[in-house]
Amino acid sequence: MRSVILKYKKQICSEYQYVTEYNSLPGEQVLLSERYTQPLILQKHRDQKEREEELCSSGESFQQVLNSRNSHESVHLNSLFNPDGHEISSNAVILQGNSGNGKSFTVQKIMLDWASGDLYKEQFGIVFHLKCKEINCISGKKSLVEVLSNSCSLTSDQISQTIQHSTEKVLFIIDGFDELRLTQDIYHMSPNTDVLQKAPPEVTLCALLRGRILPESFLLVTTRSTATDTLGKLLKGPQRFTEIMGFSEMGVEEYFQKFFQNEELFKKAYECVKANETLITACSIPVICWIICTVMRERFSDGADMMSGLETTTSIYVDFVSTLLDYHCQGLSQSVPSLLRSLGQLAERGMLEQQVLFDEKTVYETISDPAGNPFLCKFLFKRRISQETMFSFMHLSFQEFFTALYYISLDSKTFKGKLTKLRSYYHKSRFAAVMPFLFGLLNEDVTGTLKRKHGVLVHPNTQNHLKESLFKPYDSLLTLHCLYELHEESFVKEVLNGKADIYVMYDPLRRTDCWALLYCCQCCQCMKELTLHCCQLTSEKLSMILPVLHKFESLR
Repeated sequence: MRSVILKYKKQICSEYQYVTEYNSLPGEQVLLSERYTQPLILQKHRDQKEREEELCSSGESFQQVLNSRNSHESVHLNSLFNPDGHEISSNAVILQGNSGNGKSFTVQKIMLDWASGDLYKEQFGIVFHLKCKEINCISGKKSLVEVLSNSCSLTSDQISQTIQHSTEKVLFIIDGFDELRLTQDIYHMSPNTDVLQKAPPEVTLCALLRGRILPESFLLVTTRSTATDTLGKLLKGPQRFTEIMGFSEMGVEEYFQKFFQNEELFKKAYECVKANETLITACSIPVICWIICTVMRERFSDGADMMSGLETTTSIYVDFVSTLLDYHCQGLSQSVPSLLRSLGQLAERGMLEQQVLFDEKTVYETISDPAGNPFLCKFLFKRRISQETMFSFMHLSFQEFFTALYYISLDSKTFKGKLTKLRSYYHKSRFAAVMPFLFGLLNEDVTGTLKRKHGVLVHPNTQNHLKESLFKPYDSLLTLHCLYELHEESFVKEVLNGKADIYVMYDPLRRTDCWALLYCCQCCQCMKELTLHCCQLTSEKLSMILPVLHKFESLR
C-alpha cells in the first residue's frame, strides 16, 4: 500500500500545484505558490456588535478590527485539528467563508502540502478531496468507494484497502457543501454504514458526514455561511467551527507582491489601491484582490501611467459581481436582472433604516432564495435561550453599491423621485456613499458591461437627471468623487472648468480625495479657488496634488 499512496501523492502534487483562474484560456495555468496567500482564519462565532463593527468599518479602522481579531482568535492550517483548551480533539471541522474568500484555494493548498509532506505528515495517512459540485453530476447509486474513485486516481480496490489499513488516519475534505443538492428526506433515509453499500451519491456523502460510515475518520467541510446551520445539524461531533475572514492588511500586501513579481510594479499597484479606502477594504476578499491586480497588470502592460492604472471603485465592484454571477450562481431560479433588483431593494431598505444586519423575515420578503445567493452572508446569534438568524451583505460598501445599482435600473420618473429624496437626506445618513456609485454606474464601459452581460438597462434620462444634480453641489469633495467615478472628461470640464471653487474644511483630506482632485484638475484648463483649511494636509498629500495647483486662480 505504501507504493500506492506514494504514487497518489505524486499525482496530487502534479495536479494541485497549478490553479486555473477565472479568465484562464484553455491550457493556461498559474502556479499555486504564485497566488496562494494564507487568509485570516478565526475559530469562533462573533456576536452582533462584532459583526456590525466588521461590516461598517473601512480603511485603517477596518484593518484595526481585523488585527484585533487576528491577535486573539486566528488559527493556521496546521492547527485545525489540534486539541482545544479542554484537550478535546475535533474529528469534524467546518470551514466557513463567503463567496470569493478563498475556500477552494485553501483546500487545494492543504492537498498539495499534505502530498508534499509539509502538512499533516504524521496525522493523516491519506487525504481525499470531494467536490460537491462534481458529486451533483454523478448519476445512479454509488458506494463511498465508487464516489471517491470518481474524484481521484485510485481504483475502488485500492481505496478500499487503504481505508481498511488506517481508518483513524483518513481525512475527507468535502468542498462546497452549500452546492450539494440535498433530497428533502435526507434525514429519514435508511443510513449507509459500509464503504461498499450503494445509494444516491448525496445520501452516501451524508452518511459519511454523519459518521455512519467510517466514524473514526476526520472531516474538513467548506461551506458558505448560508448553509452552515444545515451542515451543523448533519455533521458528526465533536465539531469545530472556523471561518475564513479573507486577507489581513499584510495578506493583501503579500498577495500583490506574489502577483506582480516585480518590485516596482508591486509598489506602484499597492500604493494606488492603498490610497482608496473602499478598495483596500474590499481587498480583504481574495477574488477582489485578484480582479484589481489583473486589471492593473493589463494597464501597466499597455504602458499606461499610474493614474490610469487605478480603476474606478465602481468598475471593480461590477467586475466582482460579474465574476460571482458567472461562477457562483449556478442553479438559481431567478433571472439575473430580477436577482440584482431584489438585492438592490433589500440594500435600499437597509440604507433607509440604517441597518447592516437583516432579520430572516425581511430577507425572505425580498429575496426568493437567500441560501443560494452568493452576495449575502448568514449568521446565527444567541438570543436568550434561542437562536436568531440574520443576513447581511459582505460589507456596507456592497450594500451601498447594490442600492445604486437598483436606482439606475428604475424608470426615469421613479429614479428622479429617488434622487430628489436622496439629495435631501444623504448628509444625515450613509447615503452620501451611494452617490459616487451612481455616477460610476453611468460610465460608458460599465453600462455596456451591465447591458451586455446582465441585461441591466439604464434609461437615457437617468444620466441627464444625475448630471443635472451636480451643477449645484452641496459638497466639493463628494462632487470630485462623483466625477472621478463617472470618468468622463468632457463632463468634468462642463462642471468644473473655469468656474468651480473647491473647499475642504475641517475634514481630514484622504489620499483618495487627492486622487479625485488630481484627476478632475487634469481634465480642466483652469479653475477658480482651492481652499484647504484644517484638513490635515500632509507633505505626502500636498506632493500628490502639486502638479495641478497652478491651474487654480487662487489658493487658500
